[in-house]
Amino acid sequence: MKILLVEDDSDLAAYISAGFRELGHVCEHRTSGKDGLFAAMEAAFDVLVLDRMLPGLDGLSLVKALRAAQIRTPTLFLTNVSGIDDRVEGLRAGADDYLQKPFAFSELLARIEALARRPPLDQEITKLAVADLELDLIRRTVHRAGKSIDLQPREFRLLEYLMRHEGQIVTRTMLLEHVWDFHFDPCTNIVETHLSRLRSKMDRGFDKELIKTLRGSGYSLRASA
Repeated sequence: MKILLVEDDSDLAAYISAGFRELGHVCEHRTSGKDGLFAAMEAAFDVLVLDRMLPGLDGLSLVKALRAAQIRTPTLFLTNVSGIDDRVEGLRAGADDYLQKPFAFSELLARIEALARRPPLDQEITKLAVADLELDLIRRTVHRAGKSIDLQPREFRLLEYLMRHEGQIVTRTMLLEHVWDFHFDPCTNIVETHLSRLRSKMDRGFDKELIKTLRGSGYSLRASA
């Protein structure tokens, strides 16, 4: 990855830059908001990592200027600012993620890797695929090994969410929020019931089970065991 780091704390910047370079990434460092803006507008980067409080031009203004110029580089704020309103303000300004200082380098790396995997906004995803499973978001169809699988609307949304998070652990709470739009626990087995139905349609008759139940953690859809 090619990363632009805009951070005025020289010690922290050296630590982050060294970590990226040790992993084979290219990391360019700027110490002020204005220099960071110029660098982001002059060259293409995979990810932009910046402090919110910067000399010359603050992080919010920097991101707003980039978005106004139609530069959509995925951006993560590294900041001491921790209030919900501050985070919301940053996201609305055009940032994609937020990480509060102090932080673990491993989490920073995981977050920017996730941002770098996102497709450009002008490349809309219309199909998802995991192993021999294919989901068409336009036609709203599902096939496994060429065989059509008929899903109800909620089952389709459930499968879509699992496929978008392939290989990751998805908790019951995450499913309630993103599939049912519940921001509370309904104290029912609604998730378990729908997952059981989805699994019976997707995995029955096939040699490999794609939907895994991870006891005490949640669920995961993955191609390998």
